[in-house]
Amino acid sequence: MKRVNTWTKTIMALTLATSLAACGNQTGTGSSTSTPEAKGGEQSELTIALDWYPNAVHSFLYAAEDQGYFKEENLKVNLQMPSDSNDPLKMAAAGKVDLAISYQPQVVQARSEGIPVVSVGALVRHPLNVIMTRQDSGIDSPGQLAGKNIGYPSIPLDESIVRTVVKQAGGDDSGLSFTDIGFDIVPALTAKKVDAVVGGYINHEQLILEKNGVAVHAFKPFEFGVPDYYELVLATSDDTIGKKQQAIESFLKAIAKGQDYVKNNKEKALDLLLAKQAGEFPLEKDIETKSLDILIPLMDAGDKPFGYQTTESWQTLIDWMKKEKLITTDVKADEVMRDLVR
Repeated sequence: MKRVNTWTKTIMALTLATSLAACGNQTGTGSSTSTPEAKGGEQSELTIALDWYPNAVHSFLYAAEDQGYFKEENLKVNLQMPSDSNDPLKMAAAGKVDLAISYQPQVVQARSEGIPVVSVGALVRHPLNVIMTRQDSGIDSPGQLAGKNIGYPSIPLDESIVRTVVKQAGGDDSGLSFTDIGFDIVPALTAKKVDAVVGGYINHEQLILEKNGVAVHAFKPFEFGVPDYYELVLATSDDTIGKKQQAIESFLKAIAKGQDYVKNNKEKALDLLLAKQAGEFPLEKDIETKSLDILIPLMDAGDKPFGYQTTESWQTLIDWMKKEKLITTDVKADEVMRDLVR
């Protein structure tokens, strides 16, 4: 979930590593992106990097795997958990994985820095990131955040979100102070180390706070001037989409079936997820159950297929990010997204 600005050096390093690995793998197995797209009856192989450890938002993947939807599309799919949530998009850009679950603002930022990444599908169609205050703090509207101390994970995007929300609510953002709390969102608000936090999600940190007896006010930024962007998207590189577009389109069909299964079989989908939980990141069943209830409507594209995305959403976010100086170069919506869902 942590987003940084050191894209170029990291991508160059990863690209070099990929090239060296290819040179040393002439007779062995290399990265899956180096394999030509399967033809005829051959099975296509795709490697997918998750954005974080397995949790409710990934249920559609495990459903598609368990129900055989990948096999129906003649795909062999490998799911990888990253060691750092910054890694997936960088790995996709460098050809280390075929697809990565990432964040719409992160994809825009990368593209603005000349990194050849492109979104092929919107997964969570609305932001999960909210500004939270304790209900016992007396801060029950965004305008009251003026002059307060905000805990955040030292991400420029989150600072821009808070400033936009405060100004839109009629407050003065000049007196705001920001304290880097990393991703210790829950402890910071529980111990009243800050007046408010940003970077916590309605389907995770908010649920944990409430479970632990900390009632909160959650201000949704898109109700106060911040674009209603896609929280999670499925991204790849220009090179990979050129080589594997057919396999990616098949993958999108399979995960649409997986999401439909999740909607109609929530308890079974949750059991599949819990069976896949990472040992170092154990899940709480009650939290993931509530999280899935929150996520399902936010992942619903209505009368459009699962994963559908629009140039309007991308352009609106691009324009806002440029206004906030989160990016300094022009990005065109049709460069950063491809609508491949059918």
